[in-house]
Amino acid sequence: MTVTLAVSMAPLAVLTPPALPPPSASGAQAGAVALPACPLVFGHGGYPTTDDARDKDRVRQPNNPSAVNDQKTWGAQGVEGDVQLTKRGRQAVMWHNPTTAGLTGDTRRITATRWTAGTGSLRDRRIARGPYRGERVYSLREWLDHVKSRGLIALLEIKPRSRSVLADPALGARAWREISDPIRDRQDEQRIMVYSQDPWIQRELAARHPALLRGSAARWTDSVAWDEPVPPWTGNTRRWQAVLAQAPKSVMTNYTKEYRAWLAGRCR
Repeated sequence: MTVTLAVSMAPLAVLTPPALPPPSASGAQAGAVALPACPLVFGHGGYPTTDDARDKDRVRQPNNPSAVNDQKTWGAQGVEGDVQLTKRGRQAVMWHNPTTAGLTGDTRRITATRWTAGTGSLRDRRIARGPYRGERVYSLREWLDHVKSRGLIALLEIKPRSRSVLADPALGARAWREISDPIRDRQDEQRIMVYSQDPWIQRELAARHPALLRGSAARWTDSVAWDEPVPPWTGNTRRWQAVLAQAPKSVMTNYTKEYRAWLAGRCR
């Protein structure tokens, strides 16, 4: 699981990058003159790209406080979270997968699951595997408040499967309030950006939150396709260098800790 920052006032397996060789003398001299500015780093949580992704997924996305805290520790300055809607658009929640796969209880679509009422309610479930096992699902409001408390920029992806509720004539107005109200209540004091990979949702976001659109921010910088177990970070370095040479203002990576270590001495 790309931006001029427009703002209003997974985790990874813990890997220790090998020591990097020091720049050559000529490289150091050149770098002293023309090192690019360091980009802001947005932490992302990897999701497998293989056919058995649902079974392999370790729920590494920074959609809960423990994962957000790890991203902060690893050097992230922003985090990407995944927004979905529960049954009838009653609650905006932070969860990546289209179903409750990865949580305790039976498997059902998030848009068919109630937030609190009834058997199998989303708030009563817990993450069942991976490094954040035991964490629960959080509301958008709760997540934004925690991200703010850690001094991080919030990047919200409104997941495409929310469209069925957002576009429903009977449910859409309330569902949009569940997403937009927490943002509007906080946007004067918290740095927030929004986007969606669904074209219709993206157009709606442009109309409802034009100043907060992600635009070209948080450019994707990894080249390694995520999988479980986690592939070596070193496969990314050629792409990391190519993107850094273009002096992006911000980047997004699945390898927050390793990327921040790699940046040392390569930017200012």
